[in-house]
Amino acid sequence: MSRVVYKTLVSAADKFVPSKLRPLWEHEAGPKTIFFWAPAFKWALVAASIDEYRRPLDKVSTTQSATLSATGLIWTRYCLVIRPINYALSLCNFTLGLANGIQCYRAYNYQRKMGM
Repeated sequence: MSRVVYKTLVSAADKFVPSKLRPLWEHEAGPKTIFFWAPAFKWALVAASIDEYRRPLDKVSTTQSATLSATGLIWTRYCLVIRPINYALSLCNFTLGLANGIQCYRAYNYQRKMGM
């Protein structure tokens, strides 16, 4: 059902894409594919991770931050070996890994200093 709705929306939008944007629209990792939409929505996870910097360090889970960091960095590599190569998703995953790596380091340092 959702596949039919998606194809209908793409077909309707197809008529309105200007010729200058047509190469992007038709690209194998363009808006017609999951390769485009996965990073578009995953940036919300990156934003939430960066927003966590405002959270008190005694409330930050080092396990969760380390897991998200590892996941981001592992998937960064994967995005560079799949076909088509998905640079947008790779950048998103790298940013997720970096943001959570920094948060994990901050929380670990805090817990070490507090003797937790």
